[in-house]
Amino acid sequence: MTETHPTTESPRKTYSQRKRGKKLPVRLDILQPDAAGIDVGSRRHYVSVPEDRAEEPVRNFGCFTPDLEEMAIFLKQCGIRSVVMESTGVYWVPVFRVLEAAGFEVMLVNPRHVKHVPGRKTDVLDCQWLRQLHTFGLLRGAFVPAQDVASMRTYWRQRKTLVADAAREIQHIQKALTNMNLHLHVVLSDISGMSGMKILRAILSGERDPNVLAGLAHVSVKANKKEIAAALTGHYTEEHLFVLRQSLEHYDFLRQRIHDCDTALETYLKKYPDAEQCAEASARPRRSRQKPRKNQPCFDVRSELIRITGVDLTRIDAIDESTAFTIVSEIGFSPDAFPNEDHFASWIGLCPNHIKTGDKIRSSRTRCVANPIAEALRLAAQSLHKSHSYLGAMYRRYRARLGAPKAITAMAHRLAILVYRMLRYGQDYVDKGEKAHEEKHREQTLKSLARRAKELGYELIQVETGECQA
Repeated sequence: MTETHPTTESPRKTYSQRKRGKKLPVRLDILQPDAAGIDVGSRRHYVSVPEDRAEEPVRNFGCFTPDLEEMAIFLKQCGIRSVVMESTGVYWVPVFRVLEAAGFEVMLVNPRHVKHVPGRKTDVLDCQWLRQLHTFGLLRGAFVPAQDVASMRTYWRQRKTLVADAAREIQHIQKALTNMNLHLHVVLSDISGMSGMKILRAILSGERDPNVLAGLAHVSVKANKKEIAAALTGHYTEEHLFVLRQSLEHYDFLRQRIHDCDTALETYLKKYPDAEQCAEASARPRRSRQKPRKNQPCFDVRSELIRITGVDLTRIDAIDESTAFTIVSEIGFSPDAFPNEDHFASWIGLCPNHIKTGDKIRSSRTRCVANPIAEALRLAAQSLHKSHSYLGAMYRRYRARLGAPKAITAMAHRLAILVYRMLRYGQDYVDKGEKAHEEKHREQTLKSLARRAKELGYELIQVETGECQA
């Protein structure tokens, strides 16, 4: 005889309890029977299909386009529908595009997820192991943007490369000036500005009089003419003038290539249709900004992003046009590929990576992810240090409590969440102001003190001066 108990409603379980309550399956079910695995290389691609589909289940193909088309024909003859591949470089891109155009379901996986298996040290075994894991549904595909987004990303990444090369040439120019004891960088905050370029071109034209060179500086320069003339008094040697001339010519060439990238990018963006709510977002007043930066695109990036996405990402403090375009060029105009904002923050590497051992968190450092979005958001978070906004007050609070590195990562994570919500749900960002955050922090502090006082047997009483005493 069994003892019976009255049925009671079980309490709601936490997330960790629900995870612990799940049981592992007794056996692995075949989810992808028509699967193939490809180990992508720089010169040869190894393909594995099920053993009953071909006499030679593992074949290798070359990297040329006819070889890739032959690979697609071979996979169709074997009745393959889904293909999984791994690659550590960019060699997967042509393979992915050819197979995708042929009608296959192609999935790219992170090699880090499948490399920690002993005994697989050859490309032949790698492709077989990939196919086997994909057959049982044990692999997750990496995020691969659509072709139109990838094209826009290529333009923008090329532009970033050119901007970095131009900055490197400015360093070469400054080094050549220093070797001639010309300290132009001391009296000018930016030697690549209008005043600096005039002085440099005059030096290369043969002008050596420091007073004449100082007269070329704009009236807005803080240093006076005497200081500029003293800084431009030096030793004009032929070899360093040669280096200066070549560096300046290369800098001018790179600036022209950057302008060409802007023109091509502006033309490419015209292909996209207008978003539904673009008129409403464009009608909102533009948030006050500092003067435009020198390396910003030559066309109105903000208007184009609003027209295509329907939201104004630049309304978020610390996010300018370049940062907004970096985000859009990497993930597209809608982050639908990520189920929620937590997945998006994890993909760009801005969330804690908890490593648990014995129910204890041994480390919560973020993963080392080389993501352009994370880099751009971290740079944007640093600019909040002097901002009189809600996010600026939050960053200063984080920095005082956690230190600068952790505060930058925490604010970059906050910015990523705001960007995701705006792009996914069309939400508009409204700054509450610095005082709103200070008031919220004050309320949280009083609530914490009241709870602590209650635990100790005291009670907080508010006096007329607005202070609290125990």
